[in-house]
Amino acid sequence: MHELNSGPRTAGPFRLQHGLALLIVAALVAVGLWLHEQLGRAEAWLLITGAAFGWLLQRSRFCFFCILREWFEERDPRGLLGILAALAVGTLGHVVLFGAWVPDPAAGHLPPRAHIGPVSWVLLLGGLTFGVGMSLSGSCISAHLYRLGEGSLLSIFALVGTVIGFVLGFRTWNTFWNAGVAEAPPSWLPASLGYAGATALQLVVLAVAAVWLLRHLRAPEPGPPAGFDLAGLWQRIMVQRWPAWLGGTGIGLVGTIAYLRTEPLGVTAELSRLSRELGGGIGLVPERLQGMDRVAGCIVTDTVRLIGDNGIFVLALVAAAWASALLAGQFRIEKKSPRAIASALSGGILLGFGAMIALGCTIGTLLSGISALAVSGWVFAIAMVIGVRLSLPLRRALLGTN
Repeated sequence: MHELNSGPRTAGPFRLQHGLALLIVAALVAVGLWLHEQLGRAEAWLLITGAAFGWLLQRSRFCFFCILREWFEERDPRGLLGILAALAVGTLGHVVLFGAWVPDPAAGHLPPRAHIGPVSWVLLLGGLTFGVGMSLSGSCISAHLYRLGEGSLLSIFALVGTVIGFVLGFRTWNTFWNAGVAEAPPSWLPASLGYAGATALQLVVLAVAAVWLLRHLRAPEPGPPAGFDLAGLWQRIMVQRWPAWLGGTGIGLVGTIAYLRTEPLGVTAELSRLSRELGGGIGLVPERLQGMDRVAGCIVTDTVRLIGDNGIFVLALVAAAWASALLAGQFRIEKKSPRAIASALSGGILLGFGAMIALGCTIGTLLSGISALAVSGWVFAIAMVIGVRLSLPLRRALLGTN
C-alpha cells in the first residue's frame, strides 16, 4: 500500500510509459467526442468529470484511509485539511446551485438528485462497517479505483470483495428497511436553518476543525529540489505529490460541476447495479427491494445500457489515474502475501456491505452528502472515522505492520 507521504520519483527521458499515457489521454478525448455525438452532452460530461476526478485523486494521493491513518498514527493533519478544503468548496458550490433550484428550502422540497439520505442506526452501522473495511482493505472504494491505475493487485481483490459485500447488503436490505430505514426521514440542514444559517454553521464547523488541525502542522520534510525550468515544472506537476489542499479544492470544484451538469459525485452506483444483477442471477438478491425508489444516494439498481452513467464516470476515473501514474513513473505491480490478499478481500466485503446499507461511500455519502448540507453525510463521516480508529489495531495484528 502506498502511504500519504510516498515520495516522488525522478522523471527520466521520454519513455514507452509516457507514450502509453498519451494514448490513454487521446482515447479519453476520442471517447468523449463519441459520447457527445451519440448519447449527448451529459454522458460526455460524465467522462470529463470522471477523468478530472481520477487525475486529482492520483496526483494528490487523496485516499481517505491513508489520510486518517496518517493522522491517528503520526498526527499529520495535511490530508485532513485537504478533505476540509474539498467540503468547504463543495458546500459553497452546492449552495449556489440550491439557491437557484430550490428558492425556499423550508417548502418541503429537497434539491433534485442530491445525496440527502435517511438518518438512522442503519446509517451508523454502514459507516462503522465501511470504516473497518477501509482499515482491512487499505483504502476506501474511490482510492482502490485510482490505485487500479497504479497497478495495485490488492485493489482488484478489494473490489471483488466489494461486489460480494454489495450482494450481501442487497440480500439483507429489506430487513434493514423494515427495522430502521423506513421511518427515518432525510434530514437537510437548510430546511430548518435556511441557506444562510446552514451554510454558516457548516463552514464554522469546518473552519474550527481546520484551525485546530493547523496547530499540529509541522514543517514539511525537505524533498528533491525542483526549479522553474521545463524539467522542474514537470517534476512539480507530473511527478511530485500535489498538496492536499490543492487536491481537495479541485475535488470540491469537480463535485460542484458534476452536480450542475450530470449528477452528484459518487463511485458506487455502477458497482451496486452490477452486484444486484449478479446476486439476482444466482438467487441471492430479492427481486423487490423495499423503499429503494424512495431513498437518495449513490445506489443504482437498473439501467437501460450495457454501461450506466456512473460506469462511464468510473471507467474515466481509472483511465485518467492510469495515465497520471504512467507519466509520474508510479505505475508498478507488486507481489503481495496471501495474508494481505485475504485482508483486502475481507475488507472489500465490509466496504461493499457498508456502502450498500449507507447508500454510498466516502464520495457519494460523505463528500457529496456533506456538500449538500445533509445530516446523513456527517453521521456517516463520524461513524466511519470511529470504525477506522477502532480497527487500526486489528489491521496491525493481521498484517504485522507497526
